[in-house]
Amino acid sequence: MKTLIQNGRVIDPASGFDKVADVAIAAGRIVAIGQAPADFVPNRTINAAGCIVAPGLVDLAARLGEPGGEHAGLLESEMAAAVAGGVTSLVCPPDTDPVLDEPGLVDMLRHRAEKLHQSRVLPLGALTRGLQGEVLTEMGQLTDAGCVGFSQAEVALANTQVLQRALQYASTFGYTVWLRPQELHLGKGVAASGPLATRMGLSGVPVAAETIALHTIFELMRATKARVHLCRISSAAGVELVRQAKAEGLPVSADVSINTLHLTDADMGFFDSRARLTPVLRQQRDRDALRAALADGTLDALVSDHTPVDADAKALPFAEAEPGATGLELLWSLALKWGQETGVDLPTVLSRITARPAQVLGTALSTLQGSVGQLAVGGAADVVLLSDQGHWPVTAESLRSQGKSTPFSGYELPGRVLFTLVGGHVAFEA
Repeated sequence: MKTLIQNGRVIDPASGFDKVADVAIAAGRIVAIGQAPADFVPNRTINAAGCIVAPGLVDLAARLGEPGGEHAGLLESEMAAAVAGGVTSLVCPPDTDPVLDEPGLVDMLRHRAEKLHQSRVLPLGALTRGLQGEVLTEMGQLTDAGCVGFSQAEVALANTQVLQRALQYASTFGYTVWLRPQELHLGKGVAASGPLATRMGLSGVPVAAETIALHTIFELMRATKARVHLCRISSAAGVELVRQAKAEGLPVSADVSINTLHLTDADMGFFDSRARLTPVLRQQRDRDALRAALADGTLDALVSDHTPVDADAKALPFAEAEPGATGLELLWSLALKWGQETGVDLPTVLSRITARPAQVLGTALSTLQGSVGQLAVGGAADVVLLSDQGHWPVTAESLRSQGKSTPFSGYELPGRVLFTLVGGHVAFEA
C-alpha cells in the first residue's frame, strides 16, 4: 500500500523540520519527506492542505481496561479511542488484574494489542511482585517480554530499602524506573489539602506527600545512579525540586497530566466525582507552575493519564468514587489549548506529545528506533493529520472509549485529529 500525503504543514519537532511538504509512504515506512520520488505511484492520496502533518502522538500513561478491568473498558474500545486521539504509541502501567509481573502476562497483552493493528502498546512491568512492595520482579525476563520500564503504578512503596535495591538493580542493567512521587501515609486523601477541601469535609493530600517522596527518590538516585521517570508531577514545589535535580545532572525526566495542567481544586464543584482524580487537583499556583514547567522543558511530556471508569463507580459520594478519567481522545486538543492560552508555539506543543516522550522511552525503543515520536525517512509511518482550527464538544457520544467520565465533559475543545496512520495503515479517519 502506497500513500501520499500532500500539501500539509509537516512539523517534526525531533528534527526541527517545519514546512509545507509531501510525505510519501510505502510498505509501512516513510520513503520521502518533501517531494515524492518520480516513480512513486500512490494507491491513495490524502490532501492535507491547511492541516498539520506530525508524528503519531506518544502517550506515557494510558490504562486499557485489560486484563481485569473489562467492566470499565475493553482493549478494543480503548485502542479505538487511542487512534481517534492520534496516539500511535502508548505506555500502559502494570496495575492490571492480574498485575503485569510475569512475562506471560506481558506477552498476552502485547499479542492481543498487535492483533488489533492499532496503537503500539508499550507495557511497564511491575517493580515488585503483585505491586506489594516486598519482592522485586524478574526485570530481565520482563524486559525480554517487551516491558519498557518498571513501575509501582499508584501503589507507593512503604519500604525505602526495597526501593533502594530496585534502583540498584535497574542501574546495573540500564533499566528505567517509573515512579509517581507520593509518600504512602500522607497520600491517602481524596482532595488537595487547603481551604476548599476543609470546607467540603474531604480528607486532604498535602504537597509534602509529593515533595517528601521526591527528596527520597533523588537521594537514592544520587547513591545508585539509576535513571528515574517521575509520573504526573502535581505541585509547584514538586516542579522546583525536579528543576533542581535536572540542574544537578541527575538522570531524571518527568511528565504532567492533562487534568492537572488545566484544572484546579475549584473544578471539583459541588462534589463532582468526575474531578475525583489521581493525582488530586491542586490550587491555581500549582497549575500555573506546571504550565510554565512544561513550556520551559522542566517537565518533559504531557500525558492523558487515561483511566476508563464505568458509570457505576462514579455514581458514588466523592470520597468513595473511583478515581480516574478518560483522556486519550483529548490529548491533542488539550495540548493545543495549553499552547494557545500560554503562547507556546505549535512545534513546542507537539514536541511534548511526540519527541520528548519518545526520548523518555530512550533505548527501550531500540526495535523501533528512528520512528516513534518522529518523522524519519526509513522509519515506521506513524503519522497523524491534525487540525488546529475549530472546536468540538466533549460529550459521551463523541468519545469512543468505554469510559465516558471526564472533568472536561461539556467543554468545547480546539483542534481535531483527522487521520491516524500506524505503520502506514489508516487506523482512524474522521
